[in-house]
Amino acid sequence: MNRIAETGPVMTVLLSIALAYAGVLAAVYFGQASLLYFPGIPSRELTATPLDIGLAYEDVELVAEDGVRLHGWWIPHPQPRAALLHLHGNAGNVSHRLKLIRIFHDLGLAVLIFDYRGYGRSQGKPTEEGTERDTLAAWRHLTEVRKMPPAQIVLHGQSLGAALAAWLAAREQPGALILESAFTSVPELAAELYPWLPARRLARFRYATREHLNTVRCPVLVIHSPEDEIIPYVHGRRLYDAAPRPKAFLTLRGDHNAGFLLSGRGYVDGLDAFLREHLGR
Repeated sequence: MNRIAETGPVMTVLLSIALAYAGVLAAVYFGQASLLYFPGIPSRELTATPLDIGLAYEDVELVAEDGVRLHGWWIPHPQPRAALLHLHGNAGNVSHRLKLIRIFHDLGLAVLIFDYRGYGRSQGKPTEEGTERDTLAAWRHLTEVRKMPPAQIVLHGQSLGAALAAWLAAREQPGALILESAFTSVPELAAELYPWLPARRLARFRYATREHLNTVRCPVLVIHSPEDEIIPYVHGRRLYDAAPRPKAFLTLRGDHNAGFLLSGRGYVDGLDAFLREHLGR
């Protein structure tokens, strides 16, 4: 009887732990969108425009297949070597990418940059399917409205945007694909970040960058920093291994968000060399 009595508190503790763990699993499963999309960090408000860095631009309205209206910028170049479609990461909006826009413009690229649904001035709420529709709307704006030949369009994606760039490159045939600070897939990254959870089974989002590379038919440049504190460097190496030829790898220095700035000329020269080789200019 004493042994039975002693197991009562133990079972209560174990049951409490089990219930707490189940609660964590439920919170992670149903709250994944808030763990993946950060449109309010630092804010949805546009804090600047390309005019603030001396570049003329046009406000662009894109309409996704499901009718969601998106806001973007078209930054022309007087003598463009190509057009670049930039797909940004999971936080902030187009106004937080002015330093990148400056780099791209100085490399002789006309730039289309836009905010996914729920970001910046764009309507709606972000989802995986929704961001794919948004990406396709941007591609169609370049190819159908601006009459850009696909072979003269470069896709550049950072972090989450790299998964969307790979998705688009697998579906269309751009002139080149650049994946910067990218992950192989959400389930794989989640399993590494949360080893104490059955993250692969819980994942409701895929953003399967590596899988998309299987059907990409254009030159690929993978860019990553060994000092990336958010997406481990090994993800960049895995993507490079999975990419079709011709391909190249550019190693940055610095953290996830500032690596391109801290790498300075190394970043710019690496982009320029890749573009010269595969665009012919």
